[in-house]
Amino acid sequence: MEGTNPVNKKLAAALSGGAVLVLALTGCSSSDDNEKLDGWAKEVCDAVKPQATKIESANAAIQKETSDNSTPAEVQKTDAQAFQDMSDAYKAMGSAVQKAGAPDVEDGEKKQKDAVTELNGLASSYASLKKQVEALDTKDQAKFADGLKDIATELNKLSKSGSDALKTLEEGEVGQAMAKQASCKSASVTPSATNG
Repeated sequence: MEGTNPVNKKLAAALSGGAVLVLALTGCSSSDDNEKLDGWAKEVCDAVKPQATKIESANAAIQKETSDNSTPAEVQKTDAQAFQDMSDAYKAMGSAVQKAGAPDVEDGEKKQKDAVTELNGLASSYASLKKQVEALDTKDQAKFADGLKDIATELNKLSKSGSDALKTLEEGEVGQAMAKQASCKSASVTPSATNG
């Protein structure tokens, strides 16, 4: 019988596996100067940085809850709060990209609109996961573990989809402009950011 801990570890692995797709930028700067685009990138990066930190903290909370011998009720409480934080963070990012307007690049408007839709979609998905976690039966460990497995499966799907429009938004000149921003360099949640 698999207890809650191994399952919650899977949950944590699913989370760190890519649901945290927040601006994994490399710090290579571009030689072109586009002040309008740089201004746009600065606005977005400055707004996104605290949200990336919030997502990182939510991930850390879920992972910490797996390393202790936590009760299902503790796991439920932590996971629900973490999903709420993630939902809020993605919603705030969507608003930031919306507020910044379209980047000054070809297809900028479409890229912006797609990224906002995607971020809002992620916010809704995490809000839905929160409801699922809250609905789990914490008095029955086996049922609770099964429920967590389903949530981990959902998370895996989320981490695999979810970032296409953001990647598209960050391509080419936009990505280069964002890479110049100090707040974007440090906003990268994945450890793979390197300075080029």
